[in-house]
Amino acid sequence: MKFTSYQKKTLKALVLWSVIAAAAYAIAPRVPRLLRLASGMNLLELIGLLALILAIGEALGLFTQVILAGKRKPPVEGAMVGRIYRLVAVLAVLLGIAYGFGKLGTIGAFFAMFGGMLLGWSLQAPVSGIAAWVLVSLKRPFRPGDRIQFPNLGLVGDVHDTGIMYTMLNQVGGTVGSEEAVGRYILVPNAVLFSQVVINYTIVQESPYMLDEVVVRITYNSNWDKAEEILLKAAEEITGDVIEATGVKPYIRSDLYDYGVNLRLRYQTRVKDRAETAYLLNKKMFNELQKCPEVDLAMPYVYSNRAGAKLVEITTEKGSVKEIPIDEITPSARELDPHDVEQVAQSIALQGLLQPIVVTRNNATGRYDIQAGDLRLAACKQLGWKTITALVQDAKESKPGVPPISPLNPKV
Repeated sequence: MKFTSYQKKTLKALVLWSVIAAAAYAIAPRVPRLLRLASGMNLLELIGLLALILAIGEALGLFTQVILAGKRKPPVEGAMVGRIYRLVAVLAVLLGIAYGFGKLGTIGAFFAMFGGMLLGWSLQAPVSGIAAWVLVSLKRPFRPGDRIQFPNLGLVGDVHDTGIMYTMLNQVGGTVGSEEAVGRYILVPNAVLFSQVVINYTIVQESPYMLDEVVVRITYNSNWDKAEEILLKAAEEITGDVIEATGVKPYIRSDLYDYGVNLRLRYQTRVKDRAETAYLLNKKMFNELQKCPEVDLAMPYVYSNRAGAKLVEITTEKGSVKEIPIDEITPSARELDPHDVEQVAQSIALQGLLQPIVVTRNNATGRYDIQAGDLRLAACKQLGWKTITALVQDAKESKPGVPPISPLNPKV
């Protein structure tokens, strides 16, 4: 059996205390009058007793580590339980010293006298922290090396150490906008563990993987199958080792939105490599999509507020985009649902007008006839706008009864 570094350390401590205990008990009978104590023990017998207590604590710790190793648990779990054995051994040593000097009864009377005060103190945060530490060490919901999250505290970090009073975290994020450890250590009082939800990203340290996704937005006229092929090929190349370890291959999910299709590439990644993996995937997919003429990335059309305010015209292949008075536009004859108008008005009030409406110039009346964007026009009127940004097309571009085709694909 191959011992871990912590098991070797425990074994060395066990041997040391065992040797001291054996030596003390072997020599004690030969010098029975050496510093006879109030309890009737001599000094060497007391040293042997204390060393034996510590040796028993180390033996229990080593036994627990071997048992957990047989269950394929991480070595750090044995270390966490071993700390409890050491704490109990230290308390037993203190009682042993008190017994050796004949003060055990005095200590008992002290505890009886101040029992009420100690009981009140036990309800405070320090003892709650110790109780939480014991619970964490026994149940091990997280261990050093795990990545955990406190949702109510807005805190994510890698567990560096679980102490008696505090759990030390290497903060993840905070100073950077991604899930990477930043090297800033945070002490979380153990007492808060009783009142906080804790999410463990790496409950199984031997396979610390999680599902992540990267979203790519393509236009409606893109080749969907080709886009999926590019995304999956990139994921298989970047996360090949993770696929081999987990047996889970990347896959695609999708949903439609106003300007195109959201392709959601989902894949398994190591928790601590999540940000780097997403970066490599984005870079790889971007380069491959740039080479593919069949796939185009979708983005909303946003006009320039500054140019619109100055009534600066923007010339396009289909006409000119400019700010025109709303009262000079003739709305279409179709009836609009007031509820739809209200929803669009709320969206425009929150995000602004993301797309201009499409109109044609009516030379006969000197007004503008709307071709696309009835809902947006009605919503802007409801909001009290005096002018609106519009793509103005010449009347000759449209055939009678057929509205001109807008490159912006406006439907409202």
